[in-house]
Amino acid sequence: MRHRVTGRRLSRTSEHRLAMMRNMSTALFDKERITTTLAKAKELRRFTEKLVTLSKKETLHARRRVLRHIHDRAVVAKLFDTLSARYAERPGGYTRVIKLGPRRGDNAEMALIELVGSEAHESSPPSKTKAKKKPAKAAKAEPAKDEATDEGTEKKTAKGTKKTTKKATSSKKTSSKATKKTTKKTTAKKTTAKKTSKD
Repeated sequence: MRHRVTGRRLSRTSEHRLAMMRNMSTALFDKERITTTLAKAKELRRFTEKLVTLSKKETLHARRRVLRHIHDRAVVAKLFDTLSARYAERPGGYTRVIKLGPRRGDNAEMALIELVGSEAHESSPPSKTKAKKKPAKAAKAEPAKDEATDEGTEKKTAKGTKKTTKKATSSKKTSSKATKKTTKKTTAKKTTAKKTSKD
């Protein structure tokens, strides 16, 4: 009987399960949206919501407790600086699990787990600095294309000259063979003519 046993085993040992939860929570806080199986997503929700609640305390001890599980300092800084401010007035429910249907191959139930409020940050328009940088990249890419076309034409002309030289050498060989044949024929005719004159 499983009295007072909580959580899903996920066919893993406790060490493997803890390492997987740590890796998945790091990816979730970094990307703010990941796709996994439904059972893992439900178990990850329990794990990550405790970390978000810890980050709202904003104390050194809370930061160290979060660093036990998330070993990427950049992700921990994001969690304490931006995500804790986003959920300051929210009493819980920081993640959302959306079912995606079965996976091809093993028919496992898939789900999308995301942080609540991430869609508002993704739908914001791009900044002006990024818009200015894009034409500069396009302008840099155009000369590279021109250089590539120039190189391509040079290669084509080089190939064309190689082909013509090959044709010329092959025509010289055939002409030399033809002259050898004609000289052999003329010598053969001369010898036959001498023989007939002697007879």
